[in-house]
Amino acid sequence: MTRAVLIPAIAALAACAPQDAVSRFAPEYKGIETQLLDGDLVNFHVRMNGARDAGDVDRYAACAAAQYALIRGYGFARHVRTNVTEEGGIWHGDAVYTISPALPRGAKTIDAEVVAADCAENGIPMV
Repeated sequence: MTRAVLIPAIAALAACAPQDAVSRFAPEYKGIETQLLDGDLVNFHVRMNGARDAGDVDRYAACAAAQYALIRGYGFARHVRTNVTEEGGIWHGDAVYTISPALPRGAKTIDAEVVAADCAENGIPMV
């Protein structure tokens, strides 16, 4: 009688377990191209495989912008726009940022040192 109760209970627990194996996030960063558009306005083109969504591509572009700002002697960047597309498993990001020595106005500003340190800690390549 105990065995008859345990088998349905074990079957019920097994049904609650995830059916698919948990996949590990393993992005492959394919490169960054930068283009100075005008003074402090910079365009970043990034490519990667294995992105979970557009947010991963956007973060890769932010890492590029942060490092670029630091290389140019600036401490801040402001996000203007990012367009993300995916084709054949390759994600493309086309992002525009302004870079500046002082904190710019706007809601989408980044502290270049803080973002670059976070990117380095998480293994995201930069310019």
